[in-house]
Amino acid sequence: MAHPPEIQALLDKQAIAEVLTRYTRGADRGDADLIAAAYHDDATEDHGGTFKGSAADYVAGLRKILPRSGIMTHCGTNLLIELDGPDRALVESYLLTFVRMKKDGEEFDTLTLARAIDRFEKRNGEWKIAARRLTWEWHHEMPMRETWARGLITGDPASLVRGAKKPHDILYQVPA
Repeated sequence: MAHPPEIQALLDKQAIAEVLTRYTRGADRGDADLIAAAYHDDATEDHGGTFKGSAADYVAGLRKILPRSGIMTHCGTNLLIELDGPDRALVESYLLTFVRMKKDGEEFDTLTLARAIDRFEKRNGEWKIAARRLTWEWHHEMPMRETWARGLITGDPASLVRGAKKPHDILYQVPA
């Protein structure tokens, strides 16, 4: 059943937004399959100077890194989806990323803002990234300090349920 054009545009934009949200979930949970599913098989990835090539090669590299990476939170914001006919879209999204890192025994936190410019294509009824370019806007580092609001959230951080990588995160333990 065909939808009126305005309704179809909303459905297409929602489908694209969900692809991007699953992508960031994949990054945060160390689930490279979710990231891979965001790309068409022949997609390209230009990660702003850190990688340039096929999206498949990019994801292959992530499969080695993500399971052992630190805590990450990718927040997708300022999403603008410009549909170009029934099967193409130009998509700009901001990615505000928090990452806990460790180098030479020192733990530190990073806060980074990047923008992704994606060309989405709808093939076989499915929206996915056909080409991505990323640009870095700014980056800030700070010493790692986790006091849980100086004890106001909890006096015992060990009692908190914490996010984790796949398959240990609560997302993968939802009862059927």
